[in-house]
Amino acid sequence: MEQKIFSITQINEYIRTKMDADPLLSGVAVRGEISNYKLYPSGHHYFTLKDEGGALKCVMFKGNAMRLRFRPDNGMKVIAMGKISVFPRDGAYQLYCSNLTVDGIGDLHVAFEQLKAKLGEEGLFDPAHKKPLPKYPGVIGIITSSAGAAVHDMLRILRKRYPLTQVRLFPVRVQGVEAPPEIVGAIRYANRHKLADLLIVGRGGGSIEDLWAFNDERVARAIYDSQIPVISAVGHEPDVTISDFVADLRAATPSNAAELGVPDQDALRQVLDAHTQSMSLALSRQIKAGRLHLRTLSQSPALKSPTAYLHQRRQTLQLLQNRLVSAQTQTIERKKRRFVEQTAKLDAMSPLKVLTRGYAMAQTADGKVLKSVSQVDSGETINVSLSDGALCATVTEKKENGHE
Repeated sequence: MEQKIFSITQINEYIRTKMDADPLLSGVAVRGEISNYKLYPSGHHYFTLKDEGGALKCVMFKGNAMRLRFRPDNGMKVIAMGKISVFPRDGAYQLYCSNLTVDGIGDLHVAFEQLKAKLGEEGLFDPAHKKPLPKYPGVIGIITSSAGAAVHDMLRILRKRYPLTQVRLFPVRVQGVEAPPEIVGAIRYANRHKLADLLIVGRGGGSIEDLWAFNDERVARAIYDSQIPVISAVGHEPDVTISDFVADLRAATPSNAAELGVPDQDALRQVLDAHTQSMSLALSRQIKAGRLHLRTLSQSPALKSPTAYLHQRRQTLQLLQNRLVSAQTQTIERKKRRFVEQTAKLDAMSPLKVLTRGYAMAQTADGKVLKSVSQVDSGETINVSLSDGALCATVTEKKENGHE
């Protein structure tokens, strides 16, 4: 009997048919560690699952990958579910993965930590970016479900604590795939039209799946970009979401957000009463001081007898005038005496005063005082000044001391 010969394609198709018909391989769950992970531009994910004894190639097509809540990475231990079949072109079998979960911990937890790390590195949690809340908000916008109990609790507390504020409700879905786009749209709409002074974004408690809309990256970035301050009020006190980290303030519950968002009218009344009493006491003290000052002025001589006051001032003026005249007279006398003393000194030192005692002063023809016989020669003319006039003389002979 002649042996039948098959083509490679026929063999691969036969094996694929057998494997596809195996119920075990059609819905299998495989535990392993991801390696050689690659994400292609087409949106398909390719990776290998390995354990200590072997490796299995895997592919997750774009349609299934879009449902992933976390980003797969090398070294991550996962459980992959799908079917094992042969790719006829390569003749290699692989796991066509329809779902992927993290082994040991929930994939939502991993997605939360991955997004938290990513946004933290970008600075979305930076305290420097936090905006202060308005002290007395005129309008508060609440972005939550209109059907939930949380909105009624917030409205009740806001009316009780600070009825002056106006509340605007932006009804949105708070869980499900439609929730993130609606929350983002409400935040942007309130900012675009400046519809509130403060926004409260949140919902009541629930499971991590119920609260997942507030772990969405789109919601986190919308809160970060909001020019209006945002309070995140999601779930109960132990519940923590990405929105809590990005918001300007995190409230433990929606009710707590209403308490944090507005002042307490009772406390404000107490403060106003205290200020009123303080102002009243200050005004009373001021009036009392004014009355005392008025009483003091009313007892002053100027008000009791204006003419006596003027007479007293006139006497004071006269006394000052007498003192001024006396001081001026004393100054003039002192200056006169000094003038006489200086005149007498000058007169005593005058050369003319010496001439009155019989002395004479000889000068050359050009006016120089003769101090030595060497200054003139015989036959020169000199002037001789006396106390009552001057003589013009001719030198006929000169004698030096010690010489004839």
